[in-house]
Amino acid sequence: MTQAYLTGSLRRGPFDLSYQVEGDGPAALVIGSARYYPRIFSSALRRKLCLAFIDHRGFGQALGAYGPADAGLDQVLADTEALRQQLGLGRCIIIGHSGHGYMALEYAKRFPEAASHVVMIATGPSHSPADAALAERHWQEAVCPERKARFAADMAGLPALLAAAPERRFISFCLAMAARSWFDPGFDAAPLWADVSVNMPVIDQLWGQAFRDLDISAGLDQLTIPVLLALGRCDYLVAPAEAWAPHRAAFRDLTVRIFDQSSHTPPLEQPAAFDAELLRWLGV
Repeated sequence: MTQAYLTGSLRRGPFDLSYQVEGDGPAALVIGSARYYPRIFSSALRRKLCLAFIDHRGFGQALGAYGPADAGLDQVLADTEALRQQLGLGRCIIIGHSGHGYMALEYAKRFPEAASHVVMIATGPSHSPADAALAERHWQEAVCPERKARFAADMAGLPALLAAAPERRFISFCLAMAARSWFDPGFDAAPLWADVSVNMPVIDQLWGQAFRDLDISAGLDQLTIPVLLALGRCDYLVAPAEAWAPHRAAFRDLTVRIFDQSSHTPPLEQPAAFDAELLRWLGV
């Protein structure tokens, strides 16, 4: 597919989900926020891929009241398929960063005819207490005192931010976790979050329940398409790369790439290296 530039939205239940399409080449559907994620991927990548950035319900505009039945992973996957059809993408690459990596993988399981490849970026094997403990041990054992001090200072300011804007607590938390989630512990990610809206009940249900309880191995025996797992060596937000070891054999076609000078966002922290690895893997 070739697409220069397109914006719009699709009404799904009580949510208006925006999309933004940029670039030329094979189509890649990027699940998450149609405002945040265009800021993460390089302009060079847009010369090789047609990137379709889409909201899920955690970031779409809520037009009415909604409850737990409107905020589950099943609804997100159905929305993703509706947006793919709305955009006329055909069979395409599915990309998910962090928790959205679970969405990308589960979407490919649910709609195998729609996905040609899955790309999971900075995604841990689960949000379970066990994997959270591995992430904490990695942080305690691998991190210098200066980075830990920066994290402590940022976290000390978090309660005031939460009290001032509880509806933005997901964003405030992400910003306060800079020392764990960026190669440069002082990186200011606030511009990336500019004008991004958050539906906290949806985020809480997805991150606090769906991802915590998700068994990524379920259904992998039926998934035949290639999967790329792109991880940052200095990512202290999720479990380290070795936590994936028990799950690797369940994938039929898994490639793992680790970026040495990245933390939680290799496409932004090492754009040239990330682009080269992604395009080489895709054969583009």
